[in-house]
Parts: sequence; C-alpha cells; structure tokens
Amino acid sequence: MSECLIQDAKLKINSLFCRMFKKKFFLHLLAALVLTVAIAWIVLSMLASYTRHGEVFIVPDFSGKDYELVINQYGEQFSFIVSDSLFKQGATQGSVLQQEPPPGSKVKRGRNIYLITVSRQPEKVRMPNLVNLSLREALVTLESAGLEVNEIRLTEHFARNAIVAQTYHGKELEPETMIYRGVAVDLLIGDGGSVINNPFPMIYGKKPNEVKHLLHSNALNIGKETYLDVADSTASRAYKIEPYFKPGEAVRPGTYVNIFYKSAERINFNEFLRDSLYLESADSTTIYEEEI
Repeated sequence: MSECLIQDAKLKINSLFCRMFKKKFFLHLLAALVLTVAIAWIVLSMLASYTRHGEVFIVPDFSGKDYELVINQYGEQFSFIVSDSLFKQGATQGSVLQQEPPPGSKVKRGRNIYLITVSRQPEKVRMPNLVNLSLREALVTLESAGLEVNEIRLTEHFARNAIVAQTYHGKELEPETMIYRGVAVDLLIGDGGSVINNPFPMIYGKKPNEVKHLLHSNALNIGKETYLDVADSTASRAYKIEPYFKPGEAVRPGTYVNIFYKSAERINFNEFLRDSLYLESADSTTIYEEEI
C-alpha cells in the first residue's frame, strides 16, 4: 500500500515538473518571438528613416538661377555642393552654370546635387606672348589661357597672318601681365605686304561658339549677334548673316559680320543646309520653319 502511494506521488511530481517545463518553454518562446518582432520593427524603422523610403523628388533645372536662392529654396529636399566656380563673360555672377544630376532626374531626399556656378570675382591669368605666332596658334593659346578675341585688325607687316601686337583697350598688353580670365583682347596681324582676301567659312547651321571660332580662324570679326526666336544659345544655330557672303566667297580680313540665330527646334536645318550653299541673297523666301 505504501509503495503505491509513493509511486503515485512520484507520478504527480513528474507531471507537475513537466507542466512547469512546458509552461516555461512556451513563455521563453513567446518572449523570443516578441523580441524578434521588436528588433525587426526597430531595424526597418531606422532603415526607412535613413533611406527616406518612398520619397522621390524630381530634380529641377537650376541653370541661370542664383545658387544662394536655390540653396534656400530647395535645401530641405537636397544637399547642395558647389564643386567649382568659373568665370563666364556676360553671365550673371553667382548663377548656376551646370548641375549634376541633370534636370528631371529622380532622386531621394538629401541627395547631393553638385553645382558649377559663375564666379562672383573672375580669377586672374597671365597674358601669353602671342607675338610672331600665327593667327591659328594665337587663337589656341588664348583659349587655353581662358581668354577671348575682341577684334582682329590688319597692319602692314611682312609676315602674313602673324601676330604683330596684342592690345587691350587700345594699349599694348605685355606678356605675363595678370588679367581677368575671360577678357577679350585685340590682335594685330600682318598683311604679308599685300591684302589677300580669305574664303568665307561655312557657318550656317553652326552653334554660336562654332561661328566665332570659324570667323576668327579666317581673320574675320563677330559683329552684332541677334537671337531671333530664343535667347538660349544651346539650341541656336546661325541662320542669316549681314553683310551677306556665300561660303567660299573672298572676304577682306578684319571684316565684321552680323549673325542672326534661330532655334534648331523650330528650323529644319537639314533642308536649310542643303540649300544654303546656293542662296543668291540673304533675303531668301524659302520657308524652313516647322509647324509647332
């Protein structure tokens, strides 16, 4: 009898320990699940906060705008970094020249936007020695130094198209003189003993910077530049000139040429270029404008 009681007691004790163990196991399991969910929620919350998940912004076009105003207006959406400042003749100081990423890009909040701006104070460069260089060599040297050409004039000198003098505002500009980057200097070139006219270059359909390079390379000067339908030189192409010269026509060095530009988005320049070599006058009645 006593042995049966003892056996029964053992069974009850074992059953009690078994229930307690199972209860503790489930409690531990539940605690582990709760902890796992809590950790996952915290990690996802931090990740969402870090990446601004779901917040996408379209990068505006900042070109031509004052960079300080841009930073004040868009500083909450983007992080701006001015990576460089360049001097550009005629451009508004402090305005944005270039940006990266480009306009229209989709980026997350806080993305770095790199800006190149127009410097408020142009840097100074050393004036190179152009004397005795050919005109083409002088143009390359000036471009490398960050300088431009204002006017090209002829003078009596035995070396044709060689630089005889370099001046600024009528005064001779000595080599190594410190001048502002972007300054346009005057070049005096030799006539070789007699004036020989240069062939007029094919400038129709060219961009403004290409027109300037072609005219200067042939000892010709840029006169008045007129943008007929758009002020943005990016899309502008040479459409008409005054006085009128056919490509290849002999023109006296130093001649000024007025350029009229039209937008490549409004003119079918493929047709225009096909016909421009045979234009008899600048007042052609042919219509090249595409319907907008």
